[in-house]
Amino acid sequence: MRRLLALIPALTVMCAAIAPGYAAAQPAFSQPNRAPPQDAMQMKSSFSPVVKRAAPAVVNISAKRMVRQQVDPFWQLFGRGVPESRVAQSLGSGVIVRADGVIVTNNHVVAEGQEITVALSDRREFPARVLLADPRTDLAILKIDIPAGERLEVLAMDDSGDAQVGDLVLAIGDPFGVGQTVTNGIISALDRSTDPNGEGGLAYIQTDAAINPGNSGGALVDMDGDLIGVNSFILSRSGSSSGVGFAIPASVVRRAVETAVGGGRRVVRPWLGARTQSVTPEIARSLGLARPQGALIADLWPGGPAARAGLRQGDVVLQADGKPVADTGALSFAIRNHRPGETLLLVVHRAGGQEQTLPLRAEPPPAVPARDELTLTGRNPFDGATVVNMSPAVADELGLDTFAGQGVLVSKLGRGLAMNAGLRPGDIVRQVNGRKIETVRDLAVAAGTAAPAWQVTIERNGQQITATFRI
Repeated sequence: MRRLLALIPALTVMCAAIAPGYAAAQPAFSQPNRAPPQDAMQMKSSFSPVVKRAAPAVVNISAKRMVRQQVDPFWQLFGRGVPESRVAQSLGSGVIVRADGVIVTNNHVVAEGQEITVALSDRREFPARVLLADPRTDLAILKIDIPAGERLEVLAMDDSGDAQVGDLVLAIGDPFGVGQTVTNGIISALDRSTDPNGEGGLAYIQTDAAINPGNSGGALVDMDGDLIGVNSFILSRSGSSSGVGFAIPASVVRRAVETAVGGGRRVVRPWLGARTQSVTPEIARSLGLARPQGALIADLWPGGPAARAGLRQGDVVLQADGKPVADTGALSFAIRNHRPGETLLLVVHRAGGQEQTLPLRAEPPPAVPARDELTLTGRNPFDGATVVNMSPAVADELGLDTFAGQGVLVSKLGRGLAMNAGLRPGDIVRQVNGRKIETVRDLAVAAGTAAPAWQVTIERNGQQITATFRI
């Protein structure tokens, strides 16, 4: 076998002499870090140098939280109906991104954790606090306090966007709690969105490198040993890794880290200010487009970024900052990945076949009217419900339709009558006993008015539901 490998360079020269076209084809493999093995030594190379560089910055994270166990109603008949509490523990991974102890992980690893512990690769353990939690992107930024003068090993982030399908990658984490592990694979897809409407504004890196339970929050690194993504979840029918794993791109991670280090508690993401629709083959034919790709502008928010940029209903956005826009998800990701105040260039196809380049200023969705958060109490169907005034900013924060208009939104439920009445987070209260509800104050007045019965109309998933309650 070694003799055959040693003959490879000579065979390459012979082939080039026999077929000049073969030699001419070689520059296709001349891109840096993307060339196939050229000799026997390269074919015997190892991932070890990459692992040695990246592994010290990957940590184990454990989070403990109290969980109230529900008791079977049968046992309540025998005086055993008191709910008990137990300690639940989640395990995951994290990546050190700053030498002073700033760590990134998945939000679902530490969500609701009362006690978070970070174990470094040298087995030292430190308590951690959450600087920022972002359920929308499933990212959490943690901070540990290290001894004075110490600098931790960090993993440099590569958010250049140069990754390509087929690139070799390593997934480093701590699955199953057995200790640090490394799996290898390739990038199998880019700009993957798991939101069918493309409103999530997140385009994942897909990889076939094995991502198992406990890998969440770990590092996806390239062959330079740089962080290109944070491993988040898998698609699997069995619950085990089946070669379809997803990582949050480093560009999204960097925004979250910058916000947390700067004292922010929430990542502010720009919006387009338009309702969009992915271009289907039928739409492409009707508009004279060569291929079914792009985002069709279906509606505009008055005075929003898209309207001020000059976009019109019926325009199709084909490119954003020089990169093709495949669908609505790609456009949303391109805009949300900018910082507020930055400008990006959109190439749009307009009726008549003309193309125009329009500058769009990245701006956060408006927070008007004010949030005015309030938790309602008393003998009414809203007891225990926390409500806020609807605005594009609130809708975007909660992952709802930013074009839903004004109203009063149920943001969360505590213990109380509202939960028994069937209210859910995301419901919009439209009417109470025939009174139109437009603000939190309207609902507070209606809920504070005694009544023998309550007729409540809510909007849920675009449908209006009316119910009558007697309390």
